[in-house]
Amino acid sequence: MDLRMPGSRWLRSRRPLSSPPPSRRPRRVIAAAAAVVVLAGAGTWSAVASDDAPAVRRADRVVNTGGGVRIDTSYFTAGPDGRRPAVLLGHGFGGSKEDVREQAESLARDGYAVLTWSARGFGKSTGKIGLNDPEGEVADVSRLIDWLAQRPEVRLDKAGDPRVGMAGGSYGGAIALLGAGHDDRVDAIAPAITYFDLADALFPNGVFKKVWAGLFINTGGGCEKFEPELCEMYQRVAESGVPDDAARKLLEEHSPSAVADRIDVPTLLMQGQSDSLFPLGQADAAARAIRANGAPVDVDWIAGGHDGGNPEKERLEQRVQTWFDRHLKGDEGVDTGPAFRVTRTGGVDSTDGQAVLNGASADRYPGLAGDGRSLPLTGRAEQSFDNPAGGSPPAISALPGLGDSGGLAQLSALGVGIALDFPGQYARFESAPVTGDLRITGSPTVTVNVTSTSDDAVLFGKVYDVGPDGAQQVLPSQLVAPVRVEGARAGKDVTLTLPAVDHEVEKGHRLRLVLASTDLGYASPAAPATYTVSLKSDLTVPTAPGVSTAAAPLPAWVVWLPAGGALIALALLLTGRRRTAAPAPDPALADVPLQITGLSKRYARSSDRYAVKDVSFRVEKGQVLGLLGPNGAGKTTTLRMLMGLIRPDDGEIRVFGHAIRPGAPVLSRVGAFVEGAGFLPHLSGRENLELYWRATGRPPGDAHLEEALEIAGLGDALARAVRTYSQGMRQRLAIAQAMLGLPDLLILDEPTNGLDPPQIREMREVMIRYAAAGRTVIVSSHLLAEVEQSCTHLVVMDRGRLVQAGPVQEIIGSGDTLLVGTEEPVDEPVAGKIAALPGVASAVPTDEGLLVRLDADGTAPLLIAELVRLEVPVASVGPHRRLEDAFLTLIGGSA
Repeated sequence: MDLRMPGSRWLRSRRPLSSPPPSRRPRRVIAAAAAVVVLAGAGTWSAVASDDAPAVRRADRVVNTGGGVRIDTSYFTAGPDGRRPAVLLGHGFGGSKEDVREQAESLARDGYAVLTWSARGFGKSTGKIGLNDPEGEVADVSRLIDWLAQRPEVRLDKAGDPRVGMAGGSYGGAIALLGAGHDDRVDAIAPAITYFDLADALFPNGVFKKVWAGLFINTGGGCEKFEPELCEMYQRVAESGVPDDAARKLLEEHSPSAVADRIDVPTLLMQGQSDSLFPLGQADAAARAIRANGAPVDVDWIAGGHDGGNPEKERLEQRVQTWFDRHLKGDEGVDTGPAFRVTRTGGVDSTDGQAVLNGASADRYPGLAGDGRSLPLTGRAEQSFDNPAGGSPPAISALPGLGDSGGLAQLSALGVGIALDFPGQYARFESAPVTGDLRITGSPTVTVNVTSTSDDAVLFGKVYDVGPDGAQQVLPSQLVAPVRVEGARAGKDVTLTLPAVDHEVEKGHRLRLVLASTDLGYASPAAPATYTVSLKSDLTVPTAPGVSTAAAPLPAWVVWLPAGGALIALALLLTGRRRTAAPAPDPALADVPLQITGLSKRYARSSDRYAVKDVSFRVEKGQVLGLLGPNGAGKTTTLRMLMGLIRPDDGEIRVFGHAIRPGAPVLSRVGAFVEGAGFLPHLSGRENLELYWRATGRPPGDAHLEEALEIAGLGDALARAVRTYSQGMRQRLAIAQAMLGLPDLLILDEPTNGLDPPQIREMREVMIRYAAAGRTVIVSSHLLAEVEQSCTHLVVMDRGRLVQAGPVQEIIGSGDTLLVGTEEPVDEPVAGKIAALPGVASAVPTDEGLLVRLDADGTAPLLIAELVRLEVPVASVGPHRRLEDAFLTLIGGSA
């Protein structure tokens, strides 16, 4: 049964917007949280504005939740007065409410009352860290919901019961699940990269995840910052290396799994594929439990995670917003996306070495077992290997804690093998070469017999993708499955559930099962022992044939602005027929597509705050100019002034020597695609373009319609109604609309939004060909790799000002190196040792760590192993991103 499709009917039957909710079993936190919320002080109100966006009202207050605990909060609203649903937005471990400010502002603009807060022990909030203790952090959430119920801006289902959703990542995702399990006033949740069972996450199969556990303690500020029972538990387990029953029970009590039977609200689960802390199995367990309660559940596997990769921030925030639009606002027309979506790598970008991402989806979540395919394995019948004394040297898979800067999982996504196993410390078995492409989606399984010279054995199972020559091997997502085998001295059959991944095995590649005795991230037995293993079954590999490549869901503004393009065209027509006084053309600039001089625009006429201030640059024929800058840099305001849609307060814009004014005749030589195009959904693609051109009042022969349609590449789809188009098809149709008339100056704002990798490549080639014919293209984009490949020149803006302008190569420089981030500066003697290593051409200290250039014999795995051996405090390892580094340097990291 697909619970996703009838989601709106489920919402009506559970809680109609006009009637109170039925009661559910009492939550113990409700009783514990019955104290009145006390606000410390009147709070601080401020207005938050961004480039051409409505102002967001923010109120900062401190909430006294009892026991001397004070919780620092921020409350965001925007738009007109009136009641609206609320959202509680949590932050990640070690962060604060400021980490989610931008998402809170975006949700506020979309019509929500948003409350963010710093959890106990973080930011300016007081109290001990309780790891989402039901009597601590979870009780705080109920008090915050009490406060929301008193706000005049918040919609109520009944007195004291606001319509409220919860979202957040990692630590904030867990509190969303726990909030829904403990407080029946929570109506929908959207947790990301989080845990369902914290005991299972930190003690998987009885093995202590020592590095991640230590990072938890250090990130929290040390053991003394935690509740005493948590501190004592950590010290006990860290010393013994073995999690005991009391430790597991304590963490289970702090986990959403403890209230699994009570979480029955619409849930969007977003989990990271590159995540050795909270792997995909955590979301799978949550999905099965919540679906069993009768609630709709959608699952999204993202490219990133705690071990690095792409966090897909913008896409996920958009999906969270549409999820709440459906399940909090009750908007049954909104598309919340597929029941299951997985981000897949579609190759490697040649300019920055980053994985090109694509999406695949299915109308139901396949789980981790999928359709199993058996692969026989070969190898010596019995293989013996050692667990070394002290568990050292350890094998290397993931390096926990490197997620902020990419990490090893990012290199794995690029097809670079960086895992390291030491001879004599593992057994291995291999499949025959696969005869066709194989997509693994889920958790492979295998049964082995384990015998040990000790009572217990600890093994780490992993499956490598091995190339045809046997030399290249990749560990998908850098994940291993630990297992403690008790009573192994007498021999024991063990079924290993290996890490859940989504990974394509190419034709001719083999799968290699490795069972190792050590791993850097985990605690191995300190006493030496010899393990003997043998196979008892084939390797069963799950596939998910129902998951297929699909276009990304359409943004809401595309759906709800069907006639936007035609209306804009009519407005331009009316204004274009007016006589406006303008400066005389400048003959010296007759062949210059664009010159901007001293351009400024205030937020308001009387304001001293500028959206754009004193910007000057020039664009020549044949150039493809990239306009870059973080949100709020003034890019969109600049483009609107360039098209004559708004007037500058100061400065001048000249296109081919003519000053730009609303309706200026020279605008007929400008084509633009800004903030998406609206189309009449019942008309075909061709009919929409013809209608748009007629609305401009220009002769049909000037449209060059067939040339524009050839550029769009929509083929037979041009005869279909636009409502049947995917986002990529709408985007290409919008570009064709901008190219009608073959304008001499083409302006494109985020032209690749919603396109898959092949379509992005086509768009890149279109822009390059268009400029090569002597025309000029200005493109604003956040895809730095695309800008680097497409553009000849750049203009970088930040906070309304021009930061730098010039040819791409002059701004980005060059150099193919690995950027090794370190937790502390690397001194020259250590850098010298690294530079002298085999395979290293040079090692140069930087403020971030080291730039290491490898010679022909150098490889990333060998470099990482040597860095670990030299005890270099590695914080990140990844390709040196040329344009991204230059961009972030220019804007001071404010993106």
